[in-house]
Amino acid sequence: MISSYPEIYSITTVDKEVLKEWYRLLVLGRKLDERAPNYLKQALGWSYHAPYAGHDGIQFAIGQHFDRNTDHLFPYYRDMMTCLSAGLTAEEIILNGISKATDVSSGGRHMSNHFSKPEWNIHNVSSCTGNHDLHAVGVARAIKYYGSKGVAITSHGESATSEGYVYEAITGAAREQLPVIFVLQDNGYGISVPKHMQTATRKVADNFQSFKNLRVIHCNGKDVFDSMNAMAEAKKHVLETGNPVILQANCVRMESHSNSDRHELYRSENERNYVKEYDPLAKFRRMLLRYERLSDADLLSIENEVAAIVKEAHKKAMDAPDPSPESIFDFVMPEPYLPVKYRDGVHNEKGESLKLVEAINKTLKEEFRHNPDTFIWGQDVANKEKGGAFNVTKGMQKEFGEKRVFSAPIAEDFIVGTANGMSRFDQKIRIVIEGAEFADYFWPAMEQYVDSSHDYWRSNGKFVPNMTIRLASGGYIGGGLYHSQNIEGALATIPGVRIVYPTFADDAAGLLRTSIRSKGMTVFMEPKALYNSPSAASVVPDGFEVPFGKARIRRFGNHISLLTYGNTLIYSLEAAELLAKEGIDVEVIDLRSLIPLDKETIIESIKKTNKAIVVHEDKVFAGFGAELVSIINEEAFEHLDAPVKRVGATYTPVGFNRILERAILPNTSAIADAIKVLYNY
Repeated sequence: MISSYPEIYSITTVDKEVLKEWYRLLVLGRKLDERAPNYLKQALGWSYHAPYAGHDGIQFAIGQHFDRNTDHLFPYYRDMMTCLSAGLTAEEIILNGISKATDVSSGGRHMSNHFSKPEWNIHNVSSCTGNHDLHAVGVARAIKYYGSKGVAITSHGESATSEGYVYEAITGAAREQLPVIFVLQDNGYGISVPKHMQTATRKVADNFQSFKNLRVIHCNGKDVFDSMNAMAEAKKHVLETGNPVILQANCVRMESHSNSDRHELYRSENERNYVKEYDPLAKFRRMLLRYERLSDADLLSIENEVAAIVKEAHKKAMDAPDPSPESIFDFVMPEPYLPVKYRDGVHNEKGESLKLVEAINKTLKEEFRHNPDTFIWGQDVANKEKGGAFNVTKGMQKEFGEKRVFSAPIAEDFIVGTANGMSRFDQKIRIVIEGAEFADYFWPAMEQYVDSSHDYWRSNGKFVPNMTIRLASGGYIGGGLYHSQNIEGALATIPGVRIVYPTFADDAAGLLRTSIRSKGMTVFMEPKALYNSPSAASVVPDGFEVPFGKARIRRFGNHISLLTYGNTLIYSLEAAELLAKEGIDVEVIDLRSLIPLDKETIIESIKKTNKAIVVHEDKVFAGFGAELVSIINEEAFEHLDAPVKRVGATYTPVGFNRILERAILPNTSAIADAIKVLYNY
């Protein structure tokens, strides 16, 4: 950002040397924009390109007003000029377009035309257009909390406002009074869908005019000066009031949506010619000449200079290395916190037992004292004496204050997305969220969950959201639909996230501590039926820690290896004790950690017993147990004397009536019967 700008931008007030630099940037961007499709034609890359021509004014203004030292910028896939104006070089743009290993955005891992530079706070965002609004709101929450002087700027087309998470972001920023500028680049189309099919309002920003604490500004996004003035006004308002702004810029899309789109199929020749008449670059050039700010010779000199810059950038980018196939396993998941005192996550200490809910509550408070940059939010987590649906967070707001412990709206995507965003402000921040009051309600957040899961990989290790997602899971409470389902099997198919599922109070405390202290994402599943159950209570040593990927043998045996976790661990232990009276000796392995998984303990047990049974609460069909069986068959088949057996729920939803629930979910009797069948095989 140039500090010597005038208060009002116009063709007559901006310094001549500044105008030269502006023209140089605008020509450079257009040359790259026009050159990008040629890389695809030559099979060199840039297989996705969304041309920005027609958005020149507003994108240039965004970049000029972005301060990499204090602000955070979330560009979308059409924001090439935005990123050039913010400081990216022509070489960095081309490296991204042709997916080279030295691409500063992702090292070739992310789709071309997704420009970023995380070390400058130009954030790497996904292809899910508009979802980064939630990240901007989250980082703005941190800006406000830590008293920073910056703003969060998020940019996308007007059609993205049709997405629910964009609405959640805007209403959340207005409610919390956060320093966010939402830039809507309105070119009239969402790919081929015209604006009138997206909204009944001609200017979509006007849909938000009634929002308290939110200002709406309109500008001509084709005009450099009007855009510069509008961005200056927006940023000034945000910095002075702390409140968000929507800046709607009227643009035109001069070309197709992308190189895989053919706009001649849905736009008339008259319309295509009309938008080209409003070319912002041509208009800017004419103004420079008309007002005699620059001469033809000046402009030609700049254009020749830009041609040389692009040629040199192309040469360097073509010589850059390609990503190596071996690198695909880099940055899938960051290294976890490693326990020091309890390296195996096992203890033999005596004392007073804590219930599961007490252990979680105690550990949360301990970790909040340990790291003052720890936060928690979710629905109902901090309402007077209430601490969530099950009082897990009871007393936390009273001790740590409403800025670190607060309730969120009923918007699961907002809860997860703003956690991702807030963690972008500083890597020392740790966030715990109740992703949903019940795990079954987590599905609206899956868009943000998937996006967050590959942030670390997609950014080539430059950013990872440090958050623990707590989910009250499972049945046996008579909850029925949306209150008794299990989702860990579905979540486990998505790489980049740890998933733990403790049963006993000590493991819950130890795994929660490790989750919060680790970099990256962890899903912390809590068997809610056991929150206050004496059967899950245990002694919890001070500072107890449990490492990821380390199972715990809860009962040693010689005849059968039983693998389980969560609610069914209790029933499995009961079944094992009953069968011990009949001479059947079952080894019960509490997996505790599903991702990563302790395969070594599983296989070593099977080498001893030669038989295995998998028990979990989720449906047998396509449940997590299917993966366990596959691993056993592939890596321990020669040690088996019988097929691996599975016990779990029926392939139905979980019913509300207790009679139906008992018929659906596994119990002690069903587990014991299955063990007998396997023992007698």
